[in-house]
Amino acid sequence: MWSLLWSLVAAVILSVDTRPNVKLNSQSSSGLRSDCVGNLMRLSLDKALAVGNELEVEAVNCTQHIVLTPGLAAQCGYSMESDPWGNTRIYSSLLGCYVDNKGDRIFNVGLRLRIYSSQSGVVSHDVAQTCSYTQWASKAILCDRNYMEVSGFIADAGAKGPAQDVKEGNNLPDASGAAHGIWKLTFYTPEPVAMVPREAEQAGYGLMLTSTRLVVRSPYNTAEATSEEVGGVPMEVIRVSAYYQTPHGLNVVNMAAACPTGGVLFINDVISWHVPRRMTPLVDGSFEVLELHMGINGKRLDRSQMVTRGYTLSTTHQHIVIEIPVGSPDGHFKSHAPDYQYHITYSVEPMLEVLWRTTGTQDDTRYKVLFPITTPLMPQLPHFQENTVPEARVFTVVLGTFLHDVVLKNITFSTGVLTVEEGNARGFTIQEHRYKNGTKGYSLSVPFDSDVVLKKNPELLVTTYFLPLAFGFVILPEETPFAHKVELQASLKDVVLPTTTGTCDQKHFYITVKYGSQGNNFQAMVGYRHLNPEMAEEYKFQENGTHFSLVLPYDAADTAFELMKTDSLRARVDLLLLDHINNWVLADLYLSCTFPFTTTTCYPNGTMTATAVKVQSVAQLVPSRLTLKDQSCKPVFSDDRFALFSFSVDSCGTTRTFFDHYILYENEIGLYYNDKKGLYYNRGVANTSPIDPPYRQTISCYYVVNETQTFAVGSKQRLYEPKADISSGQLMVQIRLAQDSSYQLFYQAEDYPVVKYLRQPLYFEVELIESTDPNLELIVEKCWATLDEDRTSVPSWDIIVDGCENPDDIYLTVFHPVVSDSRVLFPSHIKRFSMNMFTFTKDQAVLKDEIYVHCDAVICDTTSRADGLCRGQCVQPTRQSNARPYEQKGAKRTRRGTNSTRQRQISSGPVELTSG
Repeated sequence: MWSLLWSLVAAVILSVDTRPNVKLNSQSSSGLRSDCVGNLMRLSLDKALAVGNELEVEAVNCTQHIVLTPGLAAQCGYSMESDPWGNTRIYSSLLGCYVDNKGDRIFNVGLRLRIYSSQSGVVSHDVAQTCSYTQWASKAILCDRNYMEVSGFIADAGAKGPAQDVKEGNNLPDASGAAHGIWKLTFYTPEPVAMVPREAEQAGYGLMLTSTRLVVRSPYNTAEATSEEVGGVPMEVIRVSAYYQTPHGLNVVNMAAACPTGGVLFINDVISWHVPRRMTPLVDGSFEVLELHMGINGKRLDRSQMVTRGYTLSTTHQHIVIEIPVGSPDGHFKSHAPDYQYHITYSVEPMLEVLWRTTGTQDDTRYKVLFPITTPLMPQLPHFQENTVPEARVFTVVLGTFLHDVVLKNITFSTGVLTVEEGNARGFTIQEHRYKNGTKGYSLSVPFDSDVVLKKNPELLVTTYFLPLAFGFVILPEETPFAHKVELQASLKDVVLPTTTGTCDQKHFYITVKYGSQGNNFQAMVGYRHLNPEMAEEYKFQENGTHFSLVLPYDAADTAFELMKTDSLRARVDLLLLDHINNWVLADLYLSCTFPFTTTTCYPNGTMTATAVKVQSVAQLVPSRLTLKDQSCKPVFSDDRFALFSFSVDSCGTTRTFFDHYILYENEIGLYYNDKKGLYYNRGVANTSPIDPPYRQTISCYYVVNETQTFAVGSKQRLYEPKADISSGQLMVQIRLAQDSSYQLFYQAEDYPVVKYLRQPLYFEVELIESTDPNLELIVEKCWATLDEDRTSVPSWDIIVDGCENPDDIYLTVFHPVVSDSRVLFPSHIKRFSMNMFTFTKDQAVLKDEIYVHCDAVICDTTSRADGLCRGQCVQPTRQSNARPYEQKGAKRTRRGTNSTRQRQISSGPVELTSG
């Protein structure tokens, strides 16, 4: 189908035999307007009637309805122009094929419009318009958008012209042309090409003899047309000699048509259309211009209308010039998006009508051109106006302007794409604004606190908010997409910093952090370490959305000791809150408290214990290197913060002073490094005084008759003034499962659960670690197995009881000797035993394939053995059995451990049974 079957807003083309619900309407609709514009009939179809639908045009010839295909329309003098929104104009030449011509004066034009709608089916409108036209010139040339038409007066036409003889059909010549009086045509290309009327018709030409005129109509770009440049303007030209039969014989008329195909300039938003003033293909000699008219959409404008619209019509030596401002109301703008960038064009259809007369003759030529013009693509970078008031904490932007065929579909935020509806549902405000000049814009408001807004802090108290946007548009009706990116930014001095508070009791620090405006978006440091999940669990971290709190023992690893006194220890905890990115200190807390602390204990049996503490003023102190006056007397326990000494008052260089009612014993804890020259060193730094070591702490006890009292504790630090934190230490015990009886290779944490066969030996080693005291001995007091990791769970089974194997076990536990080697420095610190793999059963059924082994161990002083377990591993007196047979497994013990500070609890497992 021809372009008159117009797809007016991307509708689907339907075939004729499947279009239902045909409605005939011979009455003119309010959306249809027809009028006569010179030698044309013009029919306007309003967009309200056609938008979203398809249009098919038929020519009405008496009782026949002929669908105007593109080729037939150009051949028969019909054209159509439509903007993208459905406003449509259909033109029919009054000399068209299917026009009822009454003596070349009265013309009846009939059209049927068939509008195809997906909603209402097919609606038909019949249009009939009668036009009267008497201004025929000797020659009339019409340049329409799809054809050239030239007609000439033939005074010698017979009374029986085709207009009277032919009432039906398409008014085209028959095979011979004799019935219409046209015999032959010769086209000049410039070589002559002769055709009979049928051949001309097949080539697309339209031929007609009326009562007074001979008409030749040619589509553009035929083989017989030529392209020529006239006055610098490209023209398409056709020259033809038509031979026709009259009652008086054979006549010939030479005819030519020339239509411009260019000549348009765009200068400073003005369209300047140049048409040659002298049409050399049409004029041989001199001539005189009798009339000169400008029009729009096929209709003339008078001078006042031209002035109102800003149009000008002028002539130069070579050209007739029409100037039209871009944006005049007779044209229309259209949006485009090449390479996804917004552009617009402006389209308008001016008309030029000229009447000239050849000098010395009465031959007039009326020349009429309908010339649609569209400007080149004009980039239109959308302008955005930011109306953000930072104190209102809302981004506000207006983006525009756009033509009315642009629609905002979505906006891409940092978190994803939202449609307009979704954005408004999220609490954003997205609105369309229409302006008086027909354009429109869009506004967007987004709160600073939305998750689509990005934030950063260029300064400690300043927040900069960023809102990156990509507006996604489509152009109707083509649904052509394009986008425009915008980034908004605003800064506010709105940061409320977090605050810290802290208190102490007799044993703990209590710290509370109140969040600021940025929540918990910071890194906390306790001491020198970042607060991690393990520390949080250790320090009883609690959080409720606005605060978090910590509880630290005074001797926690992350506290510092400032000052030690006779009965107290001043400790401090440091808390820093740091910005993640810039490492700014957002808040800090230096909480220092004094805690009760006993440094020296005097026992009635003449034994003294004393604790040395590493304080901050002696930062390089290594407690394990401290000694008493007798430098062979070293700590019985030490870690990185404490050193514990235990000695009798008659050893380790202790001095004795007698008074009237008491005896005073004194010693010193000091740091002594002696080289061959007798100089004292602290980590390699020479102290030239042999008298004052870098650390000195005086300890003393006095004894009254029948009574022991702590007399005094003093400390003297040389070179440094110690300030201390509180901490504590303990002897560590571990249990490991060896891979075989050599006890050289052990299973690691990632190897568990360890898989063993039933009654396969399990080799366990219990070790006192991080101790170098040869006077200590580890004793395994008791061991038992459970199904679960909980050492108090039931059922359970005894493996070692009171330091010995369980006599009621069918497969006895075996103790293995420990000897000194490259790994074992102190055999007394290690105990080894083995047992056979077993499972818990009930009613001959296995309860679970896994077992866990738990032990209680005791650390004994070999220089002062007491009764009981410290006599040695399995050297207890004969005991009665306290174990249960297998069928009684599950009886829960009433007690698993003691409160002794020497006792340690350890576990191992799981060990899994396999039958493979």
